[in-house]
Order: sequence, then structure tokens, then C-alpha cells
Amino acid sequence: MPELVAINILIGDRNYRIKIDPTDEETVRKAVKVIQEKILEFKVQFAGKDMQDYIAMVLVWFATERANPSAITSLPADLQSRLDAMENALDAVFPDEV
Repeated sequence: MPELVAINILIGDRNYRIKIDPTDEETVRKAVKVIQEKILEFKVQFAGKDMQDYIAMVLVWFATERANPSAITSLPADLQSRLDAMENALDAVFPDEV
């Protein structure tokens, strides 16, 4: 098993320290950048909401886009594979808990 590296990511107004495979770092950072950009986009569209609302909107946007990948027009073509890698990295750090 490869050695995991710890990185800090910022989502919304919170910092998270996660451990990932070094080969996934670029993918995770790019995905976080897309998330941050979407949060800013929603902040402009829906002024006056709190950060939790913006993050929830981004999650709904992501789930909708993932269900209909052909609807993604403004994102790089390889975004799905990068987001899948990020999801796998997060699953490794945060196992399914209910």
C-alpha cells in the first residue's frame, strides 16, 4: 500500500486535513477548486444564504450533473474521472457511516 500524504483543503469556509495517495493530489485539488468556484457562483446568485446552504446547493448540482453527464458543458471532459478519484480518496478517509 502506498504511503498516504496529508493535505489541507478548503471547502466553503472550513479547512479539512485529509490523507490521500500522492498520485491523487492533483485530482483532489482540481475537484476542490471546482467546488469552490461553484460555491462562489451560488453566493452571487443567491445572496444572503449561509455557507451550509451554498454547500448543499453545490451537492445538488453535482448529483444532478453526475446523473446526467451530458449536461456538463462548462467543465473539462475529464472531470468525471477526477471527481471519481476524489470520491475514492474521501471514501478511504471517511468510511461509510450512517
